[in-house]
Amino acid sequence: MTATPFTDAAATWNQRYTGQNHLFGQEPNDYLRAQAHHIAPGGRVLCVADGDGRNSVWLARQGLQVDAFDISDVGVAQARQQAADAAVVVNYCVADCDQWPWPTATYDAVVAIFVQFADPAMRERLFANMVAALKPGGLLVLQGYTPRQLEYKTGGPPILSHLYTPELIRSAFAGLQIIELRDYEAVLNEGTQHSGQSALLGLVARKP
Repeated sequence: MTATPFTDAAATWNQRYTGQNHLFGQEPNDYLRAQAHHIAPGGRVLCVADGDGRNSVWLARQGLQVDAFDISDVGVAQARQQAADAAVVVNYCVADCDQWPWPTATYDAVVAIFVQFADPAMRERLFANMVAALKPGGLLVLQGYTPRQLEYKTGGPPILSHLYTPELIRSAFAGLQIIELRDYEAVLNEGTQHSGQSALLGLVARKP
């Protein structure tokens, strides 16, 4: 089996976060910022694989109740510091996507921004858990890279099976009501990891 950056994910991400503060910048993801108005005011939100906290802290600053987890204890420590600096409360946990105890029908929104470390088998489990964690009427906000990103090489894993197509996402979330499914290109400026012209997919969908 060929080793990938995700073979020992915790060690890989700890090394990345140790080497640089604000690996993905301090501002929230642009797609999340643009779609957050769909989330019920004061609602409870889960940020999946939240890294060093840029998205969870921003959501907490919007008055939302935020839970977040990530596999990297170094990243989570940085996230806790960001939350403290912003004077907001976020409930952080160190866990991977299979270890985290996924409560059922709990969240008004689940946010998954660039969770493309997940291979197809993990992705299937992860997406199913995300849907199950939503309350009826809850909102999913998802952003990822499409296969065209392999040409741009401006972020994300260079592994075709980890990338998203509209068809894959429509099938994976067939039980949700799609508000927007957008296949587009834009210039990202998210720290050193997501920088430059990018091939993107954005999804906003609601659980019936």
